Formats: sequence, structure tokens, C-alpha cells
Amino acid sequence: MTFEPEALGQSRADLADTLKTLRKRAGITQTRLAQRCNMSQTKISNIEGAKLTPTLVDVELILRALDASPDLVSRVVALARSANTEWQDVWSQRRTGLEKKQNELAGFEKSSTDFRYFLLSMVTGLLATPEYVRASLAHVSGDHSKAIARKLERQSVLYDTTKRFTFILTEQAVRWPFLPAAAMAMQIDRLASISLLPNIRLGVIPLGGHIPTGPLNTFTIYDSRIATVETQTGAMIFRDHRDVSAYLDEFALYEGYAAFGEQCRERLSEWAFRFRS
Repeated sequence: MTFEPEALGQSRADLADTLKTLRKRAGITQTRLAQRCNMSQTKISNIEGAKLTPTLVDVELILRALDASPDLVSRVVALARSANTEWQDVWSQRRTGLEKKQNELAGFEKSSTDFRYFLLSMVTGLLATPEYVRASLAHVSGDHSKAIARKLERQSVLYDTTKRFTFILTEQAVRWPFLPAAAMAMQIDRLASISLLPNIRLGVIPLGGHIPTGPLNTFTIYDSRIATVETQTGAMIFRDHRDVSAYLDEFALYEGYAAFGEQCRERLSEWAFRFRS
């Protein structure tokens, strides 16, 4: 199934209208449809009013209850997939202000309790030193002082012990010489320090041994609700449970290759020493 980027995340209203039209055409009330789907009438109302984006499972239940034809099911499910997937390109983010993206991420962090970060090539903002954060935005023209301040402010979420974080970094992400050597050593020291927090598991995947699979992207999973996947030109946001489950499975795979605890800190200490020497 292919998606046009401009259509992603823009189909909620179309999906709502389609499901409402199909229900009315079938001559079924919201209450009756809710009973057939084992949902509340309020949920059906919110779906038809575009206040709630239904999952693919929700849509399939509704279509089955309406006795929709296989061809219609295929078309409406495609619309639901589009409604549950969002594309955010970097140029739009820059036009609207990078601090807006930071506020969105802070919203994800506020509403979630279990976080999984797979970091393929760079250190994420939550783990970054101020020097690393500033360097990560240096290639973008303009004044980004507000975005930098917001990025650093978001790091306070790491100290909220009601939330659990698992970070997996490849050796490349840790050691990529993004800063001068002394600053890189300080960045690695920060990783080791954060790994001691009681609500944080930080692991590294060393370049060695045999790993018969290869990651393609950096990604983050919020609870089991949302997965965000970064590319060179933007980010995909997935809300459908099948997409999120696929990234949960991928994360679990790499978790099995990662070194945690003292073994992780030994690696970090070795890499920091190399930068200092």
C-alpha cells in the first residue's frame, strides 16, 4: 500500500464522513452500531465527528457490522491507515518554528509512562549536553535559542520516577565525532551518569560479534500507542497498533544485542577515554 505524503494525517475527516455515510445508508443508528461492535455510543459518535481517530481494528469491526463489501472494506481500511499515519517534513517544522516540535514532543512525554528509544546514528536531545544540542541545530539558519532552551528543559522528564525509559544506542551513535574530542568525552560521560538513574535502562550495541540484521532508522515508541520514525527529511508518526507492534518487536530484537548496566558503563568509559587521549 502506497501513501502520498501530503495525504498522511489528513484523512481523519474523510474517514469520519465515510463511516457516517455508510452507517446511515445501512439504516442503523449509532446506538445499534455500537452494540454490534461492542463499543460505546459515545465512541461511535466521536469517530463520526472526527474527534477520535479509530484504529484499523475499530474500522474493521464497524465495516463488518455494516456488512460492507470486500472492495469497500479494502478502500476504507486504506483510508484508516492514512488517518493513523502522519508525515512531518523538516521544512514545515522550520517554517512553523522548531520550538513547536519540541512542545509536541513534550506533550508525548507528558502523556506517556513507558518510553523506548532506538538511536542509530546520534544521541537524542533528552540525553544530550548543551553543546551537543546546539551543534544539532547549527546547520539550520536562524535563531534557535528558544528551541534549544525547550530541548534542554524537556530533559527534566528523565527525573520523573513515575516514567520508565529504555535507551538503546549503537556504538556509532555514541562515538560519531559530532563535537570536538573533549566535548565528545563529556557527552559520553553524561550517558554513563544518566544510566545510573533508577528509572532508566541505557544500553549500547558495540560494533563487534555477529548481528544478522540491520536497522534502517532511529525510532521512538511511546507506551504501546505511538511510534515515531526519523528520516533525513522528516518524521513518520504511526498510531495504528500493527505499525507500533512492528517497532516494539524490532526494539526487543536490538535489546537482546545491547549491553546494559556495568557492562555498558565500561564500554562508555573506554570510548570516552579514547576521545580524551
